[in-house]
Amino acid sequence: MHPNALLELATELLHRVLQFKHPADGVVSDFFRQNKALGSRERHTLAETTYNVLRQRLLFQHLAQSGKGEMERRLAVLGWRGNEGFLRAALAPAEQQWLAQVQAVDRAALPEKLRHNLPDWLAEALQRELGDDFWPFVESMSAGAPLDLRVNALKARREAVTAALAAAGIAAEDTPFSPLGLRIHGKPALHKLDVFTRGEVEVQDEGSQLLALLLDAKRGEMVADFCAGAGGKTLALGAAMRNTGRLYAFDTSGHRLAALKPRLARSGLSNVYPVQIAHERDERVKRLAGKIDRVLVDAPCSGLGTLRRNPDLKWRQTPQAIEELRAKQGAILASAARLVKPGGRLVYATCSLLREENEAIAQAFGEANTNFRPLPADEVLGAAHVARSAELVREGFLRLWPQRHGTDGFFAAVWQKA
Repeated sequence: MHPNALLELATELLHRVLQFKHPADGVVSDFFRQNKALGSRERHTLAETTYNVLRQRLLFQHLAQSGKGEMERRLAVLGWRGNEGFLRAALAPAEQQWLAQVQAVDRAALPEKLRHNLPDWLAEALQRELGDDFWPFVESMSAGAPLDLRVNALKARREAVTAALAAAGIAAEDTPFSPLGLRIHGKPALHKLDVFTRGEVEVQDEGSQLLALLLDAKRGEMVADFCAGAGGKTLALGAAMRNTGRLYAFDTSGHRLAALKPRLARSGLSNVYPVQIAHERDERVKRLAGKIDRVLVDAPCSGLGTLRRNPDLKWRQTPQAIEELRAKQGAILASAARLVKPGGRLVYATCSLLREENEAIAQAFGEANTNFRPLPADEVLGAAHVARSAELVREGFLRLWPQRHGTDGFFAAVWQKA
């Protein structure tokens, strides 16, 4: 492909993504479907350039003001994550001169806002929360995320999967905390490998694995994954139950539950019952009141813990949207709690970084439901063979951060019903 044609495509893709009407990953996937002739290297350049611009949007927009021509083209040039020679071949002499001037700017001397690339409301909340750890957090956000796998304990052992990946030329290391996790750097084509097609591994962030371990589902129990989504945690719970008992996967989206079907088939699990519900007070939920041993509520949230993977979220979320989510989170947790039988366990989790969606929701629930006793997350994780569990916990809650733990940002609270 001619260098200028690829830059034109990057410009067009950014134009679509920066409207922020839809999640960036979906916009990129649609764009690739419409441009089927693109090779893997070209797709990689386009996707990485787009995500680089999303991560550093404020900085690049500031630097782009001095240039000429279409704004999205200037942003694509500044965020370019492909062959440098290829980019230079696409630029007119005046553009090359402009790029050299911009690259010479001392970025460390720029205002804070242009260095952290966060909207004001989010930067303020995180500076309050993190203190001196704020800038390491900012750095971790722009580094991107590794690829974590969870070994399906029903079918394989971690050592055997590591060896099989090594034989395929893929280096994997044990995750530092989860006893089931493997971490891979780079983006190999996993779906073509035997260990994947046989269901011996699933793609799942280590933080998400730890949420499933907090529930500590056992053989023969009745367990509910209350907001199952595409089912990463559902699969982990089913394997922990050794494919016995009953595991209900509830979700309001039939589309998300449909995405669970092929993963279930690979996993070898037959104890999972996907159930589409209209809302958290659905009749099908009410029928199970007081009957479930363990309930996981992975609540709908801002998703800000996944900024390494989804940098567009910081521009698409608003304080108003967070307020609406808080009402939903409280209602879902209250409904899910009704399922738990006496002596049973309840876990509330999010992939948010914000105290309002995390500690505030858990504390309000605890005050309103004194029959639920909080369990210290470090003790629960220790019992589930999680290494160095004390490092993962603050104020009794699981609190994961990318710059501290190498995972996405996660929160979880655990209770036992009296």
